[in-house]
Amino acid sequence: QVQLVEAGGGLVQVGGSLRLSCAASGRNFSIYAMGWFRQAPGKEREFVGAFTWIGSKIAYADSVKGRFTISRDNAKNTLFLQMDSLKLEDTARYVCAARTRPSFSGPHNPSAYNVWGQGTQVTVSS
Repeated sequence: QVQLVEAGGGLVQVGGSLRLSCAASGRNFSIYAMGWFRQAPGKEREFVGAFTWIGSKIAYADSVKGRFTISRDNAKNTLFLQMDSLKLEDTARYVCAARTRPSFSGPHNPSAYNVWGQGTQVTVSS
């Protein structure tokens, strides 16, 4: 059983920065990819970015490209999301996801992931 624990959310002003982390823990598991999704009230879940272990490929949503940066600590099975130049529209609950088994779905697709965290709230204020 793999568990994901997110941290780092909070309240920040427009133009500010936050760094989220997602730590995976459990026994006898392998990670194929980890990603971040977000969901604002009344809106559908949205892909933010993902890190695929094989090839160290990183993908971002167009809405965050150039402002958000994904990185990982492989030894600690932890994924980070550095969020800079935050905008009001970045306000959402950010949820971490992990793929611990092979999948044909692309990193943007929620169905590619089989483990989900509880999420952490990010609120950007003016």
